[in-house]
Amino acid sequence: MSRERFLVTGAFGCLGAWVVHELVGAGVDVVSFDIGNDDFRIRYLLDDGALARVTRVRGDIADPLAVREAVLDHGITNVLHLAALQIPACAANPSSGALANVVGTINVFEAVKNTPAADRPIVYASSVAAYDAIDDPAADKFEPSGRPSSHYGVFKFANEGNARVFARDDGLASIGLRPAVVYGVGRDQGKTSAPTAAMLAAARGMPFKITFSGSCQMQYAQDVARAFITASRTDHEGAAIVNLDAPSVDVQEIVEAIRTVTPETADRIVVSGDPLPFPVRVPDDGVVQLLGRTAATSLVDGVAETISRFRNLLASGRMDDRYGRK
Repeated sequence: MSRERFLVTGAFGCLGAWVVHELVGAGVDVVSFDIGNDDFRIRYLLDDGALARVTRVRGDIADPLAVREAVLDHGITNVLHLAALQIPACAANPSSGALANVVGTINVFEAVKNTPAADRPIVYASSVAAYDAIDDPAADKFEPSGRPSSHYGVFKFANEGNARVFARDDGLASIGLRPAVVYGVGRDQGKTSAPTAAMLAAARGMPFKITFSGSCQMQYAQDVARAFITASRTDHEGAAIVNLDAPSVDVQEIVEAIRTVTPETADRIVVSGDPLPFPVRVPDDGVVQLLGRTAATSLVDGVAETISRFRNLLASGRMDDRYGRK
């Protein structure tokens, strides 16, 4: 493990922050790569001493030279590619979304060619949004139909195809993981960030409306981060794409879990809006065979830990005022 050196793109996002948290906690060398310099999400999880052990690179994932230099200059052995614009940002500016999400992913694959990092699979974040709501999980082989309902989903689907081509033409191994609805401290962007924002509102004793209804798979951010790290350490050839499994729960069950932790907010967290535009549950599609049994925090435990972390951040004055006040 001491010989590992991870590059984490999008390290200042929610999932990136949790990945950095897990790697630093295990004593692994980490190089963060992010277009910005605002590390408030990582600071929710790491103290100054731990954060000082992270080597920072500020760069644009759409700049191929910057990505290549980050891999070469820092002796990277493992790449976790998490940089992306979320559904609302892609809808507002599809060109920027395609540049970051599709061209940026291609740049990562190109950057890894003929480097020590090519000895391990490139692990990148796809998404359940690559599916359409009408795609049938009961089909004999449940694959996306190629008709995602958002630009974001189309971009993720394109990345999966490009990964297959890189495996065939260049021998670059990769694993694309499709999370569903990720929640936890640091999740403050994208349509499916609403449950986490509701947990923060409950910690503050404030009302909140979750703006989608129906059922979805809820996955605790720390569990997802650990799955990405495990994937990077597998001996894998070719281009695998797997769903991260979790029970499907109704949004009202999320509200009930929040109320269990903060009964004083019993009538202040409400649900309104249409269901999410992708299947309510997708099968694990071989993730256990590929990664083994990964962590699976129960919804009640994950909600309780998230609210506890929020309360501690609020009490210590470390909660950024921008977070959860949308």
